[in-house]
Amino acid sequence: MSTKTLASMIASVALMSGCSSGSDKVTTTPTAQEKPMTVTPVTQQVSPEDFLTQFNIDIKTISDEAGAAQWVRATYITEDTALLAAKASERYQAYLSQAVNQAKQFPTQGMSKDTARALKLLVLSTSMPAPADAKKRAELSRIATEMGGIYGAGEYCREDGSCLQLQELENILASSRNYDELLEVWQGWREVAIPLRPKYERFVELTNEGANEFGYGDLAQMWKASYDMPVAEFEQVVDGLWTQVQPLYEQLHCYVRHELGETYGKDKVDPNAPIPAHLLGNMWSQTWNNIYDVVEPFPGKSTPDVTPALLAQEYDAEKMTRAAEEFFVSLGLPELPDTFWQRSMLTKPRDRDVVCHASAWDLDGGKDPRIKQCVEPNAEQLSTLHHELGHIYYFLMYKDLEPLFRTGAHDGFHEAIGDTIVLSMTPEHLKKKGLIKDIANGNEAKINQQMRMALEKIAFLPFGKLIDEWRWKVFSKEIPPEQYNAAWWDLRRKYQGISPPTARDERYFDAGAKYHIPGNTPYIRYFLSFIIQFQFHKALCDTAGFNGEISDCSIYGSKEAGKQLGDVLAMGASQPWPKAMQTMTGQPHMDASALLEYFKPLQQWLSQENADRQCGW
Repeated sequence: MSTKTLASMIASVALMSGCSSGSDKVTTTPTAQEKPMTVTPVTQQVSPEDFLTQFNIDIKTISDEAGAAQWVRATYITEDTALLAAKASERYQAYLSQAVNQAKQFPTQGMSKDTARALKLLVLSTSMPAPADAKKRAELSRIATEMGGIYGAGEYCREDGSCLQLQELENILASSRNYDELLEVWQGWREVAIPLRPKYERFVELTNEGANEFGYGDLAQMWKASYDMPVAEFEQVVDGLWTQVQPLYEQLHCYVRHELGETYGKDKVDPNAPIPAHLLGNMWSQTWNNIYDVVEPFPGKSTPDVTPALLAQEYDAEKMTRAAEEFFVSLGLPELPDTFWQRSMLTKPRDRDVVCHASAWDLDGGKDPRIKQCVEPNAEQLSTLHHELGHIYYFLMYKDLEPLFRTGAHDGFHEAIGDTIVLSMTPEHLKKKGLIKDIANGNEAKINQQMRMALEKIAFLPFGKLIDEWRWKVFSKEIPPEQYNAAWWDLRRKYQGISPPTARDERYFDAGAKYHIPGNTPYIRYFLSFIIQFQFHKALCDTAGFNGEISDCSIYGSKEAGKQLGDVLAMGASQPWPKAMQTMTGQPHMDASALLEYFKPLQQWLSQENADRQCGW
């Protein structure tokens, strides 16, 4: 669940995933005699338009080097690639700091809207602002690269000497129903994050210093300023969206806790307390769909999982990716370029450590898009491929815009596109594609289908909000380093109603066990995307002429819906996001009403099931 655009690459070129030019030319590390690229100083003779023209030329050159280093770093984790990535990042950040400082000097009076917007996006284009001091900038690049390497190469080794990497640990959490085994792997992965803690503390200090130099009180203020509205208004919007969906989440939590208590015993799952975090089928308890078998409302009434069909029909990584591509092509969007198939990493190499976390990369300004994913033939990976191709098609559709406009209307848009397509992967669609044979019908089947979806989409919402709420408070120093872990679990109890299965003191750094913390990827985008994807889905279904419950709608094959989608993608960030929202949905606001409409049958059923239970925690 991540994307590497020009803007996000500016944000994280030092991290364990990034982007690359993908060109065939050889990129070399500058020798000591080479001069670093510098920004033309602002004078009365330099117009903001001329400045941006030169920036667009320069950023292409320097991003090719930084991106190539990051791609190799993510797909070949060694000490050597760490050094190359850190040095490339250092040069990149030095140039970016100069460019931002110059951009801030232009007076805004008399400037065209496009120019003013481009300059604003330049200032806000990084989530990792580096200090101007060269030594501190080098230190920041080194720390960021080290954190990425530690996470990417992380593994848990058992007493018998066998070692398991994250993907193997995740598979155990998804499939095992042994309480003690789940506890072992949950605790084991969190040992990986312990050495990240002192590095992250220094990382916060350095990025806050960079944010100060960029004109913001701290990095939290800078991140929240990128949504085309005042920071206070953005905070109110986020809180308002959570208020809309919170009652549905609490009903889902209440039901799931009861079913887990029936499975593991009330001595392990207290019916009046938070749920132990290791029992929800996911390393971070962010989605719960892997425990569907435990909480299924009506056994035997569900549409079968597609995983057996994928295995029986010998779907490999490429065949699964081509299946995802075919959905987008059915909407009238273009086929993926040959370079995508030649240069993407779709399987985990046997001979080296790589970052398996799925990500989409915008390389060479949309000319060389690719994904990095360790694909396995199962239902979850098929959905992930559709999600990542949502990013790829965004890259392809806005590639002709100026570089600073080559990103999503806001970062939640970028995350929502592929998931909007996943909402159209209905049982009827999967049957047409030969991935299931029979479809269960009737109200019981509907509730089962919605439960499976809610365990992914609704269960995620509080987690999507709290990640950045924790980070915002860390950046603002409301949460000091000596309270990192306690504050993390306070927020998880408050929003998710989950608790650690064992005591977690300040020796641990449990937030760092989640990729996006050491990877410094802002996370509120995912919360927003899980709301607006339902807005997008409803609007596209209306355009496709669908009549019925929107949970039954698939836009597959609708060229009309595809054009509407493509028009929004082609806008990139050239207009404030409310304009893109207006184009997609007919109104300019983010709103959870479509999500609540989608899950209305389930919410009514949950209310009845929970009528005699004590909900809350």
